[in-house]
Amino acid sequence: MVVHAIPVARCVELVGSLTGAAPSAGWVHSLIERTAAMLATVDARIRTLITLAYAVCCDETPIRVGARKAKRYLPVACTQRYTWYHLGDRSLATFKDFGLGELSGVVVHDRYQNYDAAVFAGLVHQPCCAHILRDLADAAECYPQANWPAQIADALRDLIHAANTARDAGLPSIDPDFRDTRLTWICSGTAIGLAEVDRNPDPKGKQPPGRCLLEMLHDRLDDVVRFAFDLGVPPTSNQAERDLRPAKTQQKISGRLTPETVIRARYRIRGYVSTAAKHGLDQLAALRDAILGNPWKPPDRAPA
Repeated sequence: MVVHAIPVARCVELVGSLTGAAPSAGWVHSLIERTAAMLATVDARIRTLITLAYAVCCDETPIRVGARKAKRYLPVACTQRYTWYHLGDRSLATFKDFGLGELSGVVVHDRYQNYDAAVFAGLVHQPCCAHILRDLADAAECYPQANWPAQIADALRDLIHAANTARDAGLPSIDPDFRDTRLTWICSGTAIGLAEVDRNPDPKGKQPPGRCLLEMLHDRLDDVVRFAFDLGVPPTSNQAERDLRPAKTQQKISGRLTPETVIRARYRIRGYVSTAAKHGLDQLAALRDAILGNPWKPPDRAPA
Protein backbone atom coordinates (compact mmCIF):
# COMPACT_ATOMS: atom_id res chain seq x y z
CA MET A 1 0.00 0.00 0.00
CA VAL A 2 2.74 2.47 0.91
CA VAL A 3 5.57 1.51 -1.41
CA HIS A 4 3.58 0.70 -4.55
CA ALA A 5 0.32 2.61 -3.85
CA ILE A 6 -1.78 -0.56 -4.19
CA PRO A 7 -5.35 -0.09 -2.87
CA VAL A 8 -6.38 -1.95 0.28
CA ALA A 9 -8.82 -4.28 -1.50
CA ARG A 10 -6.19 -5.39 -3.98
CA CYS A 11 -3.74 -6.00 -1.13
CA VAL A 12 -6.35 -8.27 0.46
CA GLU A 13 -6.63 -10.17 -2.82
CA LEU A 14 -2.85 -10.50 -3.08
CA VAL A 15 -2.56 -11.85 0.45
CA GLY A 16 -5.32 -14.34 -0.31
CA SER A 17 -3.69 -15.47 -3.55
CA LEU A 18 -0.25 -15.86 -2.00
CA THR A 19 -1.18 -17.42 1.34
CA GLY A 20 -4.71 -18.78 1.15
CA ALA A 21 -5.64 -16.59 4.13
CA ALA A 22 -8.66 -14.29 4.03
CA PRO A 23 -7.85 -11.18 6.09
CA SER A 24 -10.36 -8.37 6.30
CA ALA A 25 -9.71 -5.05 4.59
CA GLY A 26 -9.76 -3.38 8.00
CA TRP A 27 -7.02 -5.66 9.35
CA VAL A 28 -4.83 -5.06 6.31
CA HIS A 29 -5.32 -1.29 6.55
CA SER A 30 -4.55 -1.35 10.28
CA LEU A 31 -1.04 -2.60 9.50
CA ILE A 32 -0.10 0.90 8.31
CA GLU A 33 -0.47 2.49 11.74
CA ARG A 34 0.85 -0.62 13.51
CA THR A 35 3.98 -0.65 11.38
CA ALA A 36 4.47 3.10 11.75
CA ALA A 37 4.33 2.71 15.54
CA MET A 38 7.22 0.23 15.28
CA LEU A 39 9.21 2.88 13.40
CA ALA A 40 8.97 5.78 15.86
CA THR A 41 12.57 5.42 17.03
CA VAL A 42 13.91 4.88 13.51
CA ASP A 43 11.98 7.89 12.23
CA ALA A 44 13.51 10.10 14.93
CA ARG A 45 16.95 8.71 14.08
CA ILE A 46 16.56 9.51 10.37
CA ARG A 47 15.45 13.04 11.23
CA THR A 48 18.49 13.53 13.47
CA LEU A 49 20.88 12.20 10.82
CA ILE A 50 19.40 14.64 8.29
CA THR A 51 19.95 17.58 10.66
CA LEU A 52 23.62 16.55 10.82
CA ALA A 53 24.06 16.16 7.06
CA TYR A 54 26.42 18.44 5.16
CA ALA A 55 23.81 19.34 2.53
CA VAL A 56 20.06 18.70 2.59
CA CYS A 57 17.56 19.02 -0.26
CA CYS A 58 14.12 20.32 0.71
CA ASP A 59 10.87 20.62 -1.20
CA GLU A 60 7.13 20.36 -0.65
CA THR A 61 4.17 19.22 -2.71
CA PRO A 62 0.39 19.64 -2.30
CA ILE A 63 -1.68 16.55 -1.50
CA ARG A 64 -5.44 16.11 -1.09
CA VAL A 65 -6.58 14.95 2.32
CA GLY A 66 -9.89 13.84 3.80
CA ALA A 67 -13.41 13.43 2.51
CA ARG A 68 -13.53 17.05 1.33
CA LYS A 69 -10.16 16.72 -0.38
CA ALA A 70 -8.64 19.51 1.69
CA LYS A 71 -5.35 20.77 0.36
CA ARG A 72 -2.35 20.02 2.56
CA TYR A 73 1.37 19.99 1.86
CA LEU A 74 3.96 17.27 2.25
CA PRO A 75 7.46 18.70 2.85
CA VAL A 76 10.49 16.45 2.51
CA ALA A 77 14.07 16.81 3.72
CA CYS A 78 16.47 14.36 2.14
CA THR A 79 19.98 13.46 1.07
CA GLN A 80 21.35 10.64 -1.04
CA ARG A 81 21.22 8.51 2.14
CA TYR A 82 18.13 9.63 4.07
CA THR A 83 14.49 10.67 3.51
CA TRP A 84 12.15 12.32 6.02
CA TYR A 85 8.59 13.57 5.46
CA HIS A 86 6.32 15.90 7.41
CA LEU A 87 2.64 16.63 6.83
CA GLY A 88 1.46 20.23 7.15
CA ASP A 89 0.97 23.28 4.94
CA ARG A 90 3.20 26.06 3.61
CA SER A 91 2.96 28.20 6.73
CA LEU A 92 5.92 29.32 8.81
CA ALA A 93 4.58 27.20 11.68
CA THR A 94 4.83 24.05 9.57
CA PHE A 95 8.36 24.93 8.51
CA LYS A 96 9.30 25.31 12.17
CA ASP A 97 7.71 21.95 13.03
CA PHE A 98 9.47 20.50 10.00
CA GLY A 99 12.73 21.25 11.79
CA LEU A 100 14.16 23.58 9.17
CA GLY A 101 15.92 25.65 11.80
CA GLU A 102 17.66 22.56 13.16
CA LEU A 103 19.56 21.82 9.95
CA SER A 104 23.29 22.35 10.35
CA GLY A 105 24.33 22.02 6.71
CA VAL A 106 23.55 23.73 3.40
CA VAL A 107 19.86 23.74 2.47
CA VAL A 108 19.06 23.30 -1.23
CA HIS A 109 15.59 24.67 -1.98
CA ASP A 110 13.26 26.30 -4.51
CA ARG A 111 13.45 29.84 -3.03
CA TYR A 112 10.03 29.66 -1.38
CA GLN A 113 9.85 32.66 0.96
CA ASN A 114 9.75 30.66 4.21
CA TYR A 115 13.30 29.39 3.68
CA ASP A 116 14.47 33.00 4.02
CA ALA A 117 12.37 33.82 7.09
CA ALA A 118 14.18 35.72 9.83
CA VAL A 119 13.61 32.86 12.26
CA PHE A 120 15.87 30.71 10.04
CA ALA A 121 18.59 33.34 9.76
CA GLY A 122 21.32 30.79 10.48
CA LEU A 123 20.63 28.68 7.39
CA VAL A 124 23.20 28.39 4.61
CA HIS A 125 21.42 28.43 1.25
CA GLN A 126 21.82 26.91 -2.19
CA PRO A 127 18.89 27.98 -4.41
CA CYS A 128 17.93 25.19 -6.78
CA CYS A 129 19.55 25.88 -10.14
CA ALA A 130 16.95 23.80 -11.99
CA HIS A 131 14.30 26.28 -10.86
CA ILE A 132 16.54 29.21 -11.84
CA LEU A 133 17.07 27.73 -15.31
CA ARG A 134 13.30 27.36 -15.75
CA ASP A 135 12.86 30.99 -14.71
CA LEU A 136 15.51 32.03 -17.22
CA ALA A 137 13.71 30.07 -19.95
CA ASP A 138 10.51 31.98 -19.09
CA ALA A 139 12.45 35.26 -19.26
CA ALA A 140 13.78 34.32 -22.70
CA GLU A 141 10.20 33.85 -23.91
CA CYS A 142 9.13 37.19 -22.44
CA TYR A 143 12.10 39.05 -23.95
CA PRO A 144 12.91 37.21 -27.20
CA GLN A 145 15.32 39.96 -28.34
CA ALA A 146 17.34 39.89 -25.11
CA ASN A 147 20.62 38.00 -24.83
CA TRP A 148 20.99 38.00 -21.06
CA PRO A 149 18.65 35.04 -20.27
CA ALA A 150 20.60 32.68 -22.55
CA GLN A 151 23.97 34.05 -21.42
CA ILE A 152 23.21 33.47 -17.74
CA ALA A 153 21.62 30.06 -18.41
CA ASP A 154 24.59 28.86 -20.50
CA ALA A 155 27.04 29.93 -17.80
CA LEU A 156 25.01 28.22 -15.09
CA ARG A 157 24.74 24.99 -17.09
CA ASP A 158 28.50 25.04 -17.72
CA LEU A 159 29.16 25.39 -14.00
CA ILE A 160 26.75 22.57 -13.14
CA HIS A 161 28.35 20.27 -15.72
CA ALA A 162 31.85 21.14 -14.53
CA ALA A 163 30.92 20.52 -10.88
CA ASN A 164 29.27 17.17 -11.66
CA THR A 165 32.22 16.08 -13.80
CA ALA A 166 34.77 17.06 -11.16
CA ARG A 167 32.78 15.29 -8.43
CA ASP A 168 32.49 12.10 -10.48
CA ALA A 169 36.21 12.19 -11.17
CA GLY A 170 37.03 12.59 -7.49
CA LEU A 171 38.56 16.03 -7.98
CA PRO A 172 38.54 18.53 -5.09
CA SER A 173 37.20 21.43 -7.19
CA ILE A 174 36.49 22.66 -10.70
CA ASP A 175 39.04 24.65 -12.69
CA PRO A 176 39.20 28.16 -11.13
CA ASP A 177 39.73 29.96 -14.45
CA PHE A 178 36.77 28.17 -16.01
CA ARG A 179 34.64 29.01 -12.99
CA ASP A 180 35.66 32.67 -12.90
CA THR A 181 34.91 33.10 -16.60
CA ARG A 182 31.37 31.75 -16.14
CA LEU A 183 30.85 33.90 -13.08
CA THR A 184 31.78 36.92 -15.19
CA TRP A 185 29.19 35.89 -17.76
CA ILE A 186 26.53 35.64 -15.05
CA CYS A 187 27.44 39.01 -13.52
CA SER A 188 27.52 40.83 -16.84
CA GLY A 189 24.28 39.20 -18.00
CA THR A 190 22.60 40.15 -14.73
CA ALA A 191 23.79 43.76 -15.04
CA ILE A 192 22.45 44.00 -18.60
CA GLY A 193 19.14 42.47 -17.55
CA LEU A 194 18.72 44.90 -14.67
CA ALA A 195 19.38 47.79 -17.05
CA GLU A 196 16.81 46.49 -19.57
CA VAL A 197 14.05 45.41 -17.18
CA ASP A 198 13.03 48.39 -15.06
CA ARG A 199 11.67 47.87 -11.57
CA ASN A 200 8.03 48.78 -10.96
CA PRO A 201 8.25 51.67 -8.43
CA ASP A 202 4.87 50.81 -6.94
CA PRO A 203 5.68 48.87 -3.72
CA LYS A 204 2.38 46.99 -4.04
CA GLY A 205 2.63 46.48 -7.77
CA LYS A 206 3.73 43.35 -9.60
CA GLN A 207 7.26 43.40 -10.96
CA PRO A 208 7.94 42.84 -14.68
CA PRO A 209 8.83 39.26 -15.69
CA GLY A 210 12.40 38.41 -14.74
CA ARG A 211 13.00 41.45 -12.53
CA CYS A 212 12.84 39.55 -9.21
CA LEU A 213 15.02 36.80 -10.69
CA LEU A 214 17.64 39.34 -11.75
CA GLU A 215 17.64 41.00 -8.36
CA MET A 216 18.07 37.61 -6.70
CA LEU A 217 21.02 36.79 -8.99
CA HIS A 218 22.57 40.16 -8.16
CA ASP A 219 21.97 40.04 -4.41
CA ARG A 220 22.53 36.32 -3.79
CA LEU A 221 25.08 35.23 -6.35
CA ASP A 222 27.26 33.64 -3.64
CA ASP A 223 24.33 31.40 -2.71
CA VAL A 224 23.43 30.62 -6.32
CA VAL A 225 26.94 29.41 -7.24
CA ARG A 226 27.85 27.87 -3.88
CA PHE A 227 27.96 24.44 -5.55
CA ALA A 228 30.71 25.69 -7.89
CA PHE A 229 33.00 26.35 -4.92
CA ASP A 230 31.97 23.37 -2.78
CA LEU A 231 31.46 20.04 -4.54
CA GLY A 232 29.73 18.67 -1.45
CA VAL A 233 26.72 20.85 -2.27
CA PRO A 234 24.33 19.67 -5.03
CA PRO A 235 23.31 22.39 -7.52
CA THR A 236 19.65 21.33 -7.59
CA SER A 237 16.97 20.00 -5.26
CA ASN A 238 16.17 17.20 -7.73
CA GLN A 239 16.70 14.59 -5.00
CA ALA A 240 13.80 16.09 -3.07
CA GLU A 241 11.59 16.11 -6.16
CA ARG A 242 12.39 12.44 -6.75
CA ASP A 243 11.52 11.59 -3.15
CA LEU A 244 8.18 13.43 -3.47
CA ARG A 245 7.20 11.73 -6.72
CA PRO A 246 5.65 8.66 -5.01
CA ALA A 247 3.17 10.97 -3.27
CA LYS A 248 1.96 12.25 -6.64
CA THR A 249 1.78 8.70 -8.00
CA GLN A 250 -0.34 7.60 -5.06
CA GLN A 251 -2.65 10.59 -5.49
CA LYS A 252 -3.19 9.77 -9.16
CA ILE A 253 -4.23 6.25 -8.18
CA SER A 254 -6.57 6.90 -5.24
CA GLY A 255 -7.22 10.65 -5.47
CA ARG A 256 -6.92 11.40 -1.76
CA LEU A 257 -5.89 10.00 1.61
CA THR A 258 -7.79 10.05 4.92
CA PRO A 259 -7.49 10.56 7.86
CA GLU A 260 -4.37 12.60 8.67
CA THR A 261 -3.17 10.13 11.30
CA VAL A 262 -2.94 7.45 8.64
CA ILE A 263 -1.22 9.84 6.24
CA ARG A 264 1.46 10.59 8.82
CA ALA A 265 1.87 6.85 9.38
CA ARG A 266 2.15 6.24 5.63
CA TYR A 267 4.94 8.76 5.20
CA ARG A 268 6.83 7.58 8.25
CA ILE A 269 6.91 4.17 6.55
CA ARG A 270 7.73 5.77 3.20
CA GLY A 271 10.68 7.65 4.70
CA TYR A 272 11.92 4.43 6.33
CA VAL A 273 11.79 2.29 3.18
CA SER A 274 13.25 5.11 1.05
CA THR A 275 16.17 5.46 3.45
CA ALA A 276 16.63 1.68 3.51
CA ALA A 277 16.65 1.55 -0.31
CA LYS A 278 19.24 4.35 -0.41
CA HIS A 279 21.45 2.13 1.77
CA GLY A 280 21.08 -0.77 -0.66
CA LEU A 281 18.49 -2.79 1.28
CA ASP A 282 15.50 -4.59 -0.18
CA GLN A 283 12.37 -2.60 0.65
CA LEU A 284 10.13 -5.60 1.31
CA ALA A 285 12.74 -7.13 3.61
CA ALA A 286 12.98 -3.84 5.51
CA LEU A 287 9.17 -3.74 5.81
CA ARG A 288 9.02 -7.33 7.01
CA ASP A 289 11.54 -6.56 9.75
CA ALA A 290 9.54 -3.49 10.78
CA ILE A 291 6.24 -5.41 10.95
CA LEU A 292 7.93 -8.09 13.09
CA GLY A 293 9.13 -5.41 15.52
CA ASN A 294 12.80 -5.46 14.55
CA PRO A 295 13.17 -2.56 12.07
CA TRP A 296 16.42 -1.82 10.31
CA LYS A 297 18.22 1.23 11.68
CA PRO A 298 20.43 3.49 9.54
CA PRO A 299 24.07 3.51 10.68
CA ASP A 300 25.71 6.46 12.36
CA ARG A 301 26.92 9.28 10.17
CA ALA A 302 30.39 8.64 8.78
CA PRO A 303 33.01 10.85 10.47
CA ALA A 304 34.16 13.86 8.48
